[in-house]
Amino acid sequence: MSFTEEIKNYALDLGYCGVGCISIDAVADYVEILKSRNETYDFLIRQPQGPMKGAIPKVFMPEAKSIIVLAWDYFQKDFPKTLTEKIGRAYLSRSYHPLENSINGARVKLMEKFLVSKGCKVNTNINVPARWASAKAGVTTFGKNNFAYVNGVGSFIIIYTIVIDQKLDYDQPTMNCQCPQNCRACMAACPTAAIYEPFKLNPYKCLGFNAWMRQEKNNIPTVIPEGIREKMGTRVHGCDLCQEACPRNRKKLKSQFPKDQFLEKISRNFTLIDLLHITDDFYRKNVYPIMYNYIEDYKYFKRNAAVAIGNTGDSGMISELAKILDNEDELVRIHVAWAIGHIGGKKAKQVLLNRLDEEQSIATKQEIISALNNCSV
Repeated sequence: MSFTEEIKNYALDLGYCGVGCISIDAVADYVEILKSRNETYDFLIRQPQGPMKGAIPKVFMPEAKSIIVLAWDYFQKDFPKTLTEKIGRAYLSRSYHPLENSINGARVKLMEKFLVSKGCKVNTNINVPARWASAKAGVTTFGKNNFAYVNGVGSFIIIYTIVIDQKLDYDQPTMNCQCPQNCRACMAACPTAAIYEPFKLNPYKCLGFNAWMRQEKNNIPTVIPEGIREKMGTRVHGCDLCQEACPRNRKKLKSQFPKDQFLEKISRNFTLIDLLHITDDFYRKNVYPIMYNYIEDYKYFKRNAAVAIGNTGDSGMISELAKILDNEDELVRIHVAWAIGHIGGKKAKQVLLNRLDEEQSIATKQEIISALNNCSV
């Protein structure tokens, strides 16, 4: 048995649904592809550890020779609807950038230890463009919604890449799309037209991106554009709409799976009001385990919760929103003002008028005035 076969057998034994190998130079062409989309992917291009550099792994590991690509099917248990209405399944699965002390993190570590035991130098921290690499390795095909698909599994997968210093037997690429020729279901399902044509996504319009990437450290405005807010519904971290609409995922979505007891427990203790008034205890028990991926500062959770509450249209929530409007960060107050105005009614209008006289922030004052103008009574 060749070393490549040993690697693949071990990966499949660990439960991965796909594994392939490519040469270290196989994804170098991704650099030009990313550059060609500079207008919408500028935030990735300027990241020092981003996929722009990750497409040339030798920048970080000069002795690198091969990339191992692993695909994990994370849709093997039931996801509570009360959570999927708010959080993307990839995050609920706890397998995207898994924590080291988790079962998903342990699986990656086992793979790493296996390779080290075989004499490999290993690097799992290089940001290799995963979807591009997985198609180059014959593990996935492309979807019009920009997701990667494993045959017989669908797009609810996480892709991991491991760079090693040994040559392997390389796989043939599957750089194709198996979506029905005239299907535009994913584009029709996207409420902001972020998928503006097959295989083309404007992240600045993506609901998931707006929930978790608009942070100072990425040099991206932190205020969610007003035209996006209503489209977010009750989503506070991620969005699965384009995957849910895809015919290639239909079988998976209709299948019955055992309950994830950990998620069942969290679902009983997770509300938008709790997220709006987030405490250290609530974060530790109910937020961090499923939303540790991008957001660290509580103000972003509060911002997202405010928008989500506004989209419920529940006038009973106005009192809770008003508490935050009185004393929180400017960013939070801006979105709370919008939420109150979006719910509307006499109480909403009075709360906004009362705050307008006290508000010192120009940006928040403008948001309150806009909310009052849009506030139905």
